[in-house]
Amino acid sequence: MTERLSLLMTLDSVGGVWRYAMDLAGALRPAGVETVFLGFGPPPSPAQRAEAEVLGKLDWADAPLDWLVQDESALARVPGLIDDAARRHGVDLLQVNMPTQAAGLETDRPLLVVSHSCVTTWFRAVRNSGLPPGWEWQGELNARGLARADLIVAPSQSHGEALRACYGPLPRLRVVLNAVTTPEPTRLPEKPIVIASGRWWDEGKGGRVLDAAADLTNWPVRLLGPTHGPNGAAFAAENARLDGELPHAEAIALMREAGIFVSPSLYEPFGLAVAEAGRMGLPLVLSDIPTFRELWDNVAWFVPPGDPEELAVALDRLASDPHQRRRLGEAARLRSRRFTAEAQAQAMLSLYEGLVPVPAR
Repeated sequence: MTERLSLLMTLDSVGGVWRYAMDLAGALRPAGVETVFLGFGPPPSPAQRAEAEVLGKLDWADAPLDWLVQDESALARVPGLIDDAARRHGVDLLQVNMPTQAAGLETDRPLLVVSHSCVTTWFRAVRNSGLPPGWEWQGELNARGLARADLIVAPSQSHGEALRACYGPLPRLRVVLNAVTTPEPTRLPEKPIVIASGRWWDEGKGGRVLDAAADLTNWPVRLLGPTHGPNGAAFAAENARLDGELPHAEAIALMREAGIFVSPSLYEPFGLAVAEAGRMGLPLVLSDIPTFRELWDNVAWFVPPGDPEELAVALDRLASDPHQRRRLGEAARLRSRRFTAEAQAQAMLSLYEGLVPVPAR
């Protein structure tokens, strides 16, 4: 237990950072951390606003997210808005959940930067290329934000290595695994369904590969999650069933009834949906990418990324083998216990206290 510590944390309403911020703030409260949320980009829904206000204070800045603008000038106000909010709320330290937000940030408070993803590592993993013409400024802004940080956090060793490959040594980088706060439920009688969850408008989630595999599988494939992104990207399925974006509780309920969970992602800094499926005891079929190997090696069925035929073969083999499904499901459940909110909160609190020494009670 610490003395009261106040934290300003940036977030947005359209990606996984929202869930991360809510879960982390909730786990930090018993340790005496008061959180002020500062949002950027599209405004939150009424339900999101209500959720945040239960856990802390919520401010919303009139400024965009980096991946929704065409050039750096559109983000010029972001550092000043963050410092202004920190002063108004009198916080002890800052945590920005997007490295570009730290670039040019002038503040007298300690600054921790979390990289949940970035365009440079995305293009390297998904397109096997550098940034395309016109996108170079995003990589440069990320590099400046990482250099500005007093500490950098990545949600997996694999993402940390991807950042180093793109931006250099990063000696102040630490790894704190993300958390799964979904309770470990009683497994419902399974249905012969393959289920997946992701932002399908994001090419890195592998939606087109999974849709192609769905045409070859014996079990139907259902996709949970949005198909249209705020950047104009869209995804349409021809073979899989699209259930769309559902409230979190409804999505979890559907996942609990499925026989297999699959993630064909090409790029995942952590993979929260996979961890939630593992917590529920679903057998996991995952693309063989570094993050999934790091977190789920020996407890999941791995397939080559980007190969719908191999993916379909793996799904059908597992669908026809109930013993293997039970074995892998139980192994995934046990592995998921690494990703607790308490462990994440304690690791983050240790980093905070290293930046802002606070005497014990």
